[in-house]
Amino acid sequence: MKYNSVLEVLKDGEIVIPIYMYKNYSNLKISLDSFIFLMYLRGKGNLILFDLPTLSNSLGLTSKVVMNYMNELQMAGLIDIKVIKNDKGISEEYITLDNFYEKMGINIVSKASDDINDSKEDTDDIFAVLEKEIGKQLSPMEIEIVKAWKECNYSDELIKEAIKEAVFSNVPSLRYIDKVLYTWNKEGIKTKDDVIKSKKNFREKKKESKNEKLEIYDSDDWLDSND
Repeated sequence: MKYNSVLEVLKDGEIVIPIYMYKNYSNLKISLDSFIFLMYLRGKGNLILFDLPTLSNSLGLTSKVVMNYMNELQMAGLIDIKVIKNDKGISEEYITLDNFYEKMGINIVSKASDDINDSKEDTDDIFAVLEKEIGKQLSPMEIEIVKAWKECNYSDELIKEAIKEAVFSNVPSLRYIDKVLYTWNKEGIKTKDDVIKSKKNFREKKKESKNEKLEIYDSDDWLDSND
């Protein structure tokens, strides 16, 4: 489909593309041009009279180009041609989009199901780690706290590091873990690498502070020796 032709069709308001269809069109295994043509057909309803001259004139395309799009969509199993008799008993060909809606619906439901399962598996993993370290089953209130961490966009990686911190500090409680996450968030700590870097900086500062004290003590000893 030529660029100018596409613009003209869009300006005419003939094509409306729902965002979820656009995002998932690559799963249909068709070209973008054919997808736009499919959206044009969608705008005409689910049962469209197959009138090649009318389709060609409406889109400003040759009959050959329109047929190429039709063939691609049929090969992809997205449209079908049905022969239906009109009121006068004359058989006419109609384009139906039932296959397209069915395939798009399956793709969307499948993706949503995968996202839900992935999210559930991730959260279940955090629950399992917590229950193991705390030594008891989480209460409904504690489960809500964990969900709140996820809603605050704390990554699973960071939550697990906070759990390790609580265990290392011998305070394996959700209240302490929540405090650790809150503190890290204020300090801009978002990942496991950030945690490691922060601890390293803390140790280095502590070592420098200790060396400074030693230097003061050495200076006092020197003064004493000269009395």
